[in-house]
Amino acid sequence: MKKNLFLLIFVILFSACTPAPQPDADSFKTVRLPVGYVPNVQFAPLYVALEKGYFKEEGINLEIDYSMETDAVALLGANELQFAIASGEQVLLGRQQGLPVVYVSTWYGDYPVGVVSLKERNIKTLQDLKGKIIGIPGLYGASYIGYRAMIDQVDLSENDMTLMSIGYNQVEALLAREVDAAVIYVPNEPVQLETQGYSVNLLKVSDYVNLVSNGLVTNEKTIADDPALVASMVRALNRGITETLADPSAAYDICKKYIENLTDENDAAQREVLAVSLQFYADQPVGYSNPEAWDSMFQILSKMNLVDENLDLSQAYTYDFLTNEPQ
Repeated sequence: MKKNLFLLIFVILFSACTPAPQPDADSFKTVRLPVGYVPNVQFAPLYVALEKGYFKEEGINLEIDYSMETDAVALLGANELQFAIASGEQVLLGRQQGLPVVYVSTWYGDYPVGVVSLKERNIKTLQDLKGKIIGIPGLYGASYIGYRAMIDQVDLSENDMTLMSIGYNQVEALLAREVDAAVIYVPNEPVQLETQGYSVNLLKVSDYVNLVSNGLVTNEKTIADDPALVASMVRALNRGITETLADPSAAYDICKKYIENLTDENDAAQREVLAVSLQFYADQPVGYSNPEAWDSMFQILSKMNLVDENLDLSQAYTYDFLTNEPQ
């Protein structure tokens, strides 16, 4: 009897220490995931999920696509891609054009666009932007939509200021005093300026209006044909987000394996970029987008005459692939 009991305990302990079985190599599905930017610590959850094998456990061979010129939403709509990282306005604009794209899991709980200025410009409120020259990457994309949403909250319009398209040279334009303020990505340019010793004033979209930000997007065909794959992508990504939030330092160390330019010289600045990024990641439970944020996004796009009133918001996003209950 004692011998059998010992054998049972041994089997239990051995089983607990044995890694979960991985899918056969031939059964892995390769997924190309456009993220719309260069390798950066802001993608730490993806790197963590890759490094810890979360995608592999789901039978997914993930390939991150940094091609910024890729029109991911259009390719999703044509089913030439199955997934992409995109923000809420891109989903609504795509559906307005008849593209069957669907937002399945939130990554950034808050919209990470804002307006930054050198403190010497004394721009402390949105009203202070009136009459100023505002640098912006271009009159398109999340930066432009976020900016329009901000100034709309205080009844300002583009006619109240001068918008200057400057590409992604916001820091250089600000330091050269070519613009008074610039529309930026909050975890990026303000950190660059502050680590260079400049004092700044920062106005964030999320302080004024709730909008749907970056998340995992797929299409209706993928949902219909392979819902298990969609669920697997959501689980792996959200595990990466949760793990990054739990241990940012370890996540940063993992980033070094995926990003070439992380050096001792820029270590402090890049750690700060990650720290600020974490403030925008989805709160628990990870993955849920706020219906009010979708409505706010629809309202601003409608006011800009980019979507019409017949657009069905309920088809633009789903919670079907999330496992935790919203609070």
